[in-house]
Amino acid sequence: MYKTKTGEFGWKSDMKIKLSEKIKQDLKTAMLNKDIEVRDTIRLIMGEYPSLTIPITLESGKKTTRVKKPEEITNEDLQGVMQKLSKSEKTVLDIKNQEPSEYLKILEAYLPKMAGKEDITLWINENVDFSKFKNSMQAMGAIMKHFGKTADGNLVKKILQER
Repeated sequence: MYKTKTGEFGWKSDMKIKLSEKIKQDLKTAMLNKDIEVRDTIRLIMGEYPSLTIPITLESGKKTTRVKKPEEITNEDLQGVMQKLSKSEKTVLDIKNQEPSEYLKILEAYLPKMAGKEDITLWINENVDFSKFKNSMQAMGAIMKHFGKTADGNLVKKILQER
């Protein structure tokens, strides 16, 4: 959770509310409390909603997409959007050699806790038999399948390259 002078923002998977609903509530709270950083970050997240689409086939047979309706947007869709925004912000900060921004901290408050290097290494040591692979990088698929979106692919690649 991200704490400000005006309140607490963020989401966890054990909350009994959809991520999209929590984002709406937090936007309202941020606007009422005049919390500009949180308000602007949530508006950026909501600005990405039109990128969430569903493939459809028209009567003519042509394939196209349509924007998802609010009730069709899942927690995983929103987490994917926020991970994309978070990754791009991290890249910019790395290039500029800057500390994590408030924007990044707010985004991460809505994302599930990412698996750390120790967690990934421990799982690899316990579950991956490297004798089945020609090289260690071929295990990447199995590792990413297990961790899903909670592991950074670049971190997993780095761990495997160090082996």
